Order: sequence, then C-alpha cells, then structure tokens
Amino acid sequence: MRSLPPEGAVSGYGRPGATDMGAIRALSDLLINQIAAGEVVERPAAALKELLENAVDAGATQIDVDVAGGGVKRIRVADNGSGIEREDLTPAVSRHATSKIATVVDLEAISTLGFRGEALASMAAVSRLSIASRAASKPHAWRIEVEGGSIGPVTPAALAAGTTVTLEELFFNTPARRKFLRTEATERAHCDEAFRRIALAHCEAGFTLTHNGRATRRLQAAGRRARVEELLGDAFAVHATPVDADGGEVRIAGFAVRPAYAADGAPMQYVFVNGRFVRDRVLAHALREAYRDVLHHERQPAYVLWLTLDPRRVDVNVHPQKTEVRFRDSGAIHQFVRHAVERALASTAAEQPAVSAAERLGLAAARLPPRVPDAGAEAGPAAQTGAPGRAWPQPGLPFGAGEPAVFYRRLFGLRGGAGSAFQETGAGGAGAGAGVPAGAEDAAVAGPEDGEDPHPLGFALAQLHGVYILAQNRAGLVLVDMHAAHERIVYEGLKAAFVGRVPVQPLLVPAAFSADPLEIVAATEYAHALGALGFDVSPMGPTTLAVRGIPAPLQDADAVALARAVLHDIREFGGSRALDARRDELLSTMACHGAVRANRSLTIAEMNALLRDMEATERAGQCNHGRPTWFQLSLADLDRLFMRGR
Repeated sequence: MRSLPPEGAVSGYGRPGATDMGAIRALSDLLINQIAAGEVVERPAAALKELLENAVDAGATQIDVDVAGGGVKRIRVADNGSGIEREDLTPAVSRHATSKIATVVDLEAISTLGFRGEALASMAAVSRLSIASRAASKPHAWRIEVEGGSIGPVTPAALAAGTTVTLEELFFNTPARRKFLRTEATERAHCDEAFRRIALAHCEAGFTLTHNGRATRRLQAAGRRARVEELLGDAFAVHATPVDADGGEVRIAGFAVRPAYAADGAPMQYVFVNGRFVRDRVLAHALREAYRDVLHHERQPAYVLWLTLDPRRVDVNVHPQKTEVRFRDSGAIHQFVRHAVERALASTAAEQPAVSAAERLGLAAARLPPRVPDAGAEAGPAAQTGAPGRAWPQPGLPFGAGEPAVFYRRLFGLRGGAGSAFQETGAGGAGAGAGVPAGAEDAAVAGPEDGEDPHPLGFALAQLHGVYILAQNRAGLVLVDMHAAHERIVYEGLKAAFVGRVPVQPLLVPAAFSADPLEIVAATEYAHALGALGFDVSPMGPTTLAVRGIPAPLQDADAVALARAVLHDIREFGGSRALDARRDELLSTMACHGAVRANRSLTIAEMNALLRDMEATERAGQCNHGRPTWFQLSLADLDRLFMRGR
C-alpha cells in the first residue's frame, strides 16, 4: 500500500491527495461495516428494530426485550423462534449473508422483514455483540461473540430454545458517532417506539419490555383491538371506528379515530404493509385526503392500519432502514386506501360514542318518541317572531307520571306492594300505565341489545336558545348544533349533484404557462381524464401548455394554478383531488349560506326531520369545517353530574 501524497494535491476525480495512478483502493471489511452501520444502526432504536424483525422472521411466539441505558449500554432480545444452526453462526455476523433470499426472483417478492444481511454485521462492527442460539432440531445451544468487528470462535452455550442476541456498549469504538446520541431518556423513548411498532404489527406474538431492570410492557398474544388498547390506550380504541375493506388482491383493516376525537398534538399514525411499519407518501396523502372533508384544520388524524397485498406488488428494497416502500400501482393503492377510510368515517352510526352495557342499563325507555303537542300549543308570540331573549316554545314531557314505575318493575321483575318504592298508583291516583301510549310498556322493556337502533340520534325534545337541538336517544341526551348539522346536509347534497362529468367553461383567451416535461407528458397522456374533470389543456409548444377551458363551477378560479395542481395530482396519484378540493371549497361556502341560521325557531317536526336527514347523510358528525355537529351525554354522564348513586 503506497503512502498518501501531500495534502492538497488533486488528481483523478478531484480527490485531494491523489497525485498519480493507484489512488483508488478497496476499503477494509471493518470500515465497510462501520459505514453501513451509519445507515442501518443510526441509534439504539434502529438496532432494536432489526433484532425484533429477526425474531419475528424466525417465527417466534414470545419475544423478550431488555434495554439498559436507553439502549446504549445494553440491548438484549430473546425469542423462542427456530434458532440458528452452529455452522451458520459465523456467516450470520458476516456482511451480506442471509437465509431469507437467494435469487433476484426472491428480491422481487420479499415476504420477510429482513433480507439485506447487513444488520448483524453492522451492529457487530460498532459494539460488543454476542449471539446464543439453539436450533429447534438440535439438542445443544452454541454461542458466538464479536467485538468491534473481530469475530470470536463458536463455543457451547446454555439455552433452552430459540435465540438470544445481546448488544453492549453501542458505538464504543466510534466515539464521533456516539457523541451525537441524545440523552438516555430520549433514546429510551425511541426504543419504546420501535418496540411499539413491531408489537402492533405482529399481534400474534407475545412481547415483554424491560428497561434498567424494570418491566414496562407485558403483552400477551391477542387480537388487534386488544393490542391497540394495550399500546395506544383505551381512549384511542373507544373513539376509533373499524376500517375493513377487501379489494381482491389488496386488503386493509384497522382503526381510524373519528374526526371529533382527533388529536391536537403529536398524532398516533401507524401504517403497516405486509407486517412492516412504513412511511410512504402515497399512503400518507391518501389518508390526509380521507380526513380532509371532516377534520378541523388544527387537528391531526390518528389511525392504525394493516395493509396486505401480494409482495410482488410492493418494493421494500428502497432504503437500508426499510421504512420506505414503492408500490407497483401507486394510483390504485391510493384510491383503495382513501375510499376505504372515507367509508369508515362516513357512517353516522360509526360516529356514535361507545356506551358500555352498564351505562345502557335502564335506557330502553329512551326509544319512545316524545309526545308532540298540538300545533296551537306551539304557536306562541315567541314562536312567531323568534326574537332572542323571548321564551322558546317547549313541548310537553314525553312520559306519564307512572311510566318509570312500569319500566323498572318490568325490567327488574319487581312486584310493587304496600310500602314498596314502586306503587301501582301514582300520587295523582292514576294507574301505573297512565299517560303511556299503547304498546309503550313493551317498547320500554325492549333492551338496546334487541337490534340496531334505526334512529341513533333519537327524537327531538326542545330547542335551546335557537341554536341547539336537545334530543333523547337510547343512551341519554343528544346535543345538536342545528346550523352545523344542516350545513353538512346541504353540502353533501351539493356534492352529489356534481357527480359525473363536469361541464367545461371555455376561456375567451387561453391561459398559457411554462410547463416542465413531466407536465407536458401528463397533459397528453391524461387528456381524457382532464376532460372528464372539466379541463381543456393542450400543448402550445415544447415547453408551454395552454388552458382553454376549466370546470364551470370554478370559472372564477385561477386557471393556471388549478391546472398545475390537477396535473400534479394526476401524475403522482392517478387522479386529481386538487379539483375536488377547490370545488368543495365553493360548495362549502354555498352550503354555509344556505343552511338554517341561528335564532330560527323550529317545530318539533322540523327538528326530527333534521335528525333523520343527519342519520341518512354521510360524514354528518362534522360540519364542512371539521367541527362536531353533535355530542352524546349518556345517562351515566348525567348521573355523575348530579352525583346520583353516591
């Protein structure tokens, strides 16, 4: 090996220090592994992720993680998987050695989490690594140790089954890398997140996590919902609506938090493709679009979604950390994911807050519609003028004096007698059934489990300050913002009226603009799709496009800006949501001006009609601006307010 020339000399490709031939030389294996470690093992959490993925690939049903010092001092991952043969231990810590792929065909259809054969070699180059493993078919376990890239001999070990990998003193021989690590608390938080992602992706396995000798997680093998509750909390599970769609070759399942309960701060957003946590711009854009029409701009969506498809339709060999993927047909995946989540969020029933069985106890009487007073009783002066500050007309109470006694006696099988709290005759001498409509007793004792409630928003009781509707349903009290609710109803009706081919508004003077080659190609290849969206865009030269027509509903929009946005969306995602967004802005403004205004007096019949329209309208839980249109107060909530039962 020749000595390096004086500093500052330049030759070859301009590398300082190269004065003659032979300046380009092969790097040592240790240096190669240390360079790779900078890509694969950027921090302790990345090392933990790689070890957990190896355990999952080995078919482990129980994985135990022990972390010390935020992962810098020690990371130990023990599993009960298939194990490693004695003769495979040395190759396992060598660069580009793996049992998961062998040919180019395997690389095109990767079904395992790991496949590069870089992780163990990279970790061994910058730490003190030991692997103890016992193959499932072998009676004895074996152990190998690697310190700073120096591989030791294979020796006997004591291990019941599976594999235990211990990583100590990470970056001990690369101090420059180690000094860039954060505090122990920060590195520990990153390790917790890496653990959470793997545990969410693989609910079929049990996991434990210990940090500095203290157990922080004990997860039993369970279903997805139970795992979500354990890792993300009960609040996430309660306020999430299920997502489940099957597109033949692609399937999506999981949970998306309803817009009214979306987070203000850092969101919980997890997407798994074939069991692998990914950050993909196509999926991220599809999910943003699914929430676009129902989420307030200050909130962030939250979701846990598992996407399953043929491994040949997705390329995971994009980045050493394997969190980026490329889909063979990104446009189709984008549309499938967006529509699946939109449908899950659109149902009014899905937006209903969950009510436990204990909270439902005694709620069956809420199925009775309120008694509507005669029209003459409503026509007071305040009803005629709707003037603020005047007494609003109130309907009569929807139950007779003896009805509660009937309900509780029938529900609990009690028999009223002398001195009983449940008397046959009320204070006014009326029978227990006085004031109860025919068949009400049977309806009152029909529990909420008897079938799906056809009217989840219940029936109107009264109007409050000309702004809110008070309604009674099975669960208790429903509060409705009548303007926000009617705004969504009108908005969805306007959108439905514009379904199909959009009429074109020709421009008197074409709007020309400079376009890059990709925009020129997109305008030519997607001319038919642009026409269906109401656009007439054609090349005017090798670097110029002309907009000769735009959608008639958006005739006042900036033609060039709108055309650019549509071309970008069509090119990137196979369809345009930019046009939908601009059109929806216009329709939202129209709906806002056309919706019922505050301080307008509504009759009971009008309020009930509004509730029925809400139940039949998608995304009725939020107005056009993402604010909630209604809230539920259960009887348990009301009991807590009034300290009943204490």
